[in-house]
Amino acid sequence: MEQRKHWWNGKWGRIARKDVYLRVNGDQWYVEQRAGGADGVSHFFEYGSEEAALDTVRALLTGPDEWRELSVRPPAL
Repeated sequence: MEQRKHWWNGKWGRIARKDVYLRVNGDQWYVEQRAGGADGVSHFFEYGSEEAALDTVRALLTGPDEWRELSVRPPAL
């Protein structure tokens, strides 16, 4: 599975931190919504197209948080 994008709400700490990830595996797209950092609770969504997955990402990024996109490292060769 390849991670394509990662957004973070800019807050630190288990209670305040939120992350949204966009991933792809073949022709399946996945969105992960995580609250609480690395040990937090995640919700997963699966889609058959990138556009459908991005619709969910846009919906998750609405609200009062100041979301920022974090760069994704290219895979090692």
